[in-house]
Amino acid sequence: MSGYSNAKAEAPLEFPLAPYVRIRETLLQRQEIALLDVREEDPFAQCHPLFAANIPLGRVEADAWRRIPRLDTFVVVYDNGEGFALSAARTLKRMGYTQVHLLDGGLKGWQAAGGEVFRDVNVPSKSFGELVESKRHTPSLSAQEVKALIDAKADVVVMDARRFDEYQTMSIPTGISVPGAELVLRARALAPNVSTRIIVNCAGRTRSIIGTQSLINAGIPNPVSALRNGTIGWTLAGQELAKGASEHFPEVDDATRAKAAASAFAVAMRAGVKRVNWDELQAMLADATRTTYFFDVRTPEEFAAGHLPGARSAPGGQLVQETDHQATVRGARLVLCDTDGTRANMSASWLAQMGWEVYTLKEVKPEQFNDTTVPTARLPDTAHGVKGTDVAKVKAWVSDRNSHTVVLDFSTSAQFVKGHIQNAWWALRTQLPECLKTAHKGNRYVLTCQDGSVSRYAVDEVKALVKDGIDVVWLEGGNAAWAAAGHGLKSGDSQMGCERIDRYRRPYEGTDNPVEAMQGYLDWEFGLVEQLGRDGTHHFKVI
Repeated sequence: MSGYSNAKAEAPLEFPLAPYVRIRETLLQRQEIALLDVREEDPFAQCHPLFAANIPLGRVEADAWRRIPRLDTFVVVYDNGEGFALSAARTLKRMGYTQVHLLDGGLKGWQAAGGEVFRDVNVPSKSFGELVESKRHTPSLSAQEVKALIDAKADVVVMDARRFDEYQTMSIPTGISVPGAELVLRARALAPNVSTRIIVNCAGRTRSIIGTQSLINAGIPNPVSALRNGTIGWTLAGQELAKGASEHFPEVDDATRAKAAASAFAVAMRAGVKRVNWDELQAMLADATRTTYFFDVRTPEEFAAGHLPGARSAPGGQLVQETDHQATVRGARLVLCDTDGTRANMSASWLAQMGWEVYTLKEVKPEQFNDTTVPTARLPDTAHGVKGTDVAKVKAWVSDRNSHTVVLDFSTSAQFVKGHIQNAWWALRTQLPECLKTAHKGNRYVLTCQDGSVSRYAVDEVKALVKDGIDVVWLEGGNAAWAAAGHGLKSGDSQMGCERIDRYRRPYEGTDNPVEAMQGYLDWEFGLVEQLGRDGTHHFKVI
């Protein structure tokens, strides 16, 4: 043997690789994991594992500490070969996360190893909803049947289980806004006559199935049905939707509240929900070995009027619908609270069936919900010092054409279209080279976003892509500071630096979706139970 070897020493990996089999085993053992897809929402929605959570690369600094509160959580980051995962992993490490891994082979590696992949967003909840219907045969009526009842002025009440803003955009004629967690609490007041038929709708299927089954599980005596396929089904039937509706659920009396609470408690106990008092909750939150999320499931308005210290607002219906966003760490503990005993117990009953370790808070009185503070979001420092500037300077620069100042806006595309500084260009950090090519060239770049929280992290990235000597500055306070100084914001989408891939266009939102997209969405939902069977990691159990 000579003193030489042809074998090349492998360079140590910057981040350890997590193979598919390890992630699968972690999920099967109900251990904590944050599986992060750091692409933009649209590519994420086209293809991802069941329990992947979407935190785009450009939002890691703004969102990670809130969504993954424990710094030694097992975190696995992936992309589809774009290179975003490594950048995100480095950011997470800089933020203090100690167990950051890269998915071995990325998304392609997951698929090659036999991992199931899903389309759309909020897939755990949507697939669970389909499983509920398949197991419980949740009753439903077609759009034509519901319209016939309404037209005949039958004894029927339509309850819309979506968020109020979704309901206002488009709704079933005569429908009343009763967001998911409110249904069991409010149904008796809206339909006091037990012969009144209750119809629950959403935009597609999930929230109407869960809402209808909630009322059945809670023993509401009225006949209850889901509107099959929601507003999509209504539209596909060629029927007109109402726009701008404003009917809101009523308040309930003490007797109705007590009856609802008793039935919700019984459902929660049957589902395996546990209970904790305030001191036990504090011990949970102080436990450095587990992630505990503490949610107030009442309406946003009630939360703003007064809540318990440390609680986060997550209206129950949306919490069940968006578990991947609200509780990014699969395997974490969830603690839910309310002031009535109904909304927390009903929401918890569904989360328990979805495989979560979930508790409701006991022995708290409504008067204890008196904290009105809004905690400031904790944000990490930038990697290097960032040159900040104020509104007055930016106003002077953009008013002087000879300054060749270009404003780059890193708000969401929806926020940008709603209002931005005149002549600003919308930009995405994941598409920054393309955005800079598209935007006008400048001697100075001013970076902004809705409130300045995201744009400051893009300063180094822009500097790396422009010539030396070009000034790159951050507008402190962003567009909010601009507007607060009395300067107008311009609406429209005329200066988009790249495609709007930060937002997946949902086939069930808005009023101008193609028929093919709506029908395709329904067809996809029908196949979810089969996909769940192939995936096998969900721990869903329908009572």
